[in-house]
Amino acid sequence: MLTKRVKSQVIKKFQVHDADTGSAKSQIGLLSRRIDELALHLKKHAKDLHSRRGLIGLVADRRKHLKYLEKTDKKGYVALTKELGLKK
Repeated sequence: MLTKRVKSQVIKKFQVHDADTGSAKSQIGLLSRRIDELALHLKKHAKDLHSRRGLIGLVADRRKHLKYLEKTDKKGYVALTKELGLKK
């Protein structure tokens, strides 16, 4: 679970403008951070199937946001995926 401080740091890193909290880039950044933390949890607790289901949902949600960002802002999509290390 992300703390308020970590959440605000991630939003500041990916925000489009000062008051931005809900843009696709911010949401993708938050989802990526949550996915990373959940993946670490699942490495320790391999049989936690409820968390695994949550992880699959987060990955699907991030994929939808990435698809939207790719359609609307191609340059932003390329830069964000490179920064997050999602594309090779």
